[in-house]
Amino acid sequence: MTISPKLKKFLDGEGVSYEVLQHSQAFTAQEIAGAQHVPGKTMVKAVIVKFDGQNVMCVLSAVHMLDFDKFRAVTGADDAVLATEEEITQLFPDYEIGAEPPFGNLYGMDVYVDKVLEADEEIYFNAGTHVDVVKMKYADYIKLAAPKAIADLGRHV
Repeated sequence: MTISPKLKKFLDGEGVSYEVLQHSQAFTAQEIAGAQHVPGKTMVKAVIVKFDGQNVMCVLSAVHMLDFDKFRAVTGADDAVLATEEEITQLFPDYEIGAEPPFGNLYGMDVYVDKVLEADEEIYFNAGTHVDVVKMKYADYIKLAAPKAIADLGRHV
């Protein structure tokens, strides 16, 4: 099983319990949830948003998409757009594109977490590749990600 060295060092250094799981290659959070046989609401994805000259990470369940009106209400942002694939590649050189773990704080980004995730004791997220997933307790994730806000950010797809 493969986990990015930066992510592994961070998780191990914080002393939290986690498990690395593998699945067949999948690219969307919903596909990964299916491959892992877990509810889509427990599989989280990182969405990179640019606003007010900065990049931030929004963390949502696989079955939700970012609602920009809700995001603007939480952040006070006037203009917010999704980062491009090229920008994401530059921001996260350690990971395969689209497989970024939900720890923007490791890259100097504020993290915003959708409050719908609070209902889950455990969550799953990309470990930096399209075949590896980390399973950990939501409470541990929140402690490590240190989100700027936990708020209503998404809408069901």
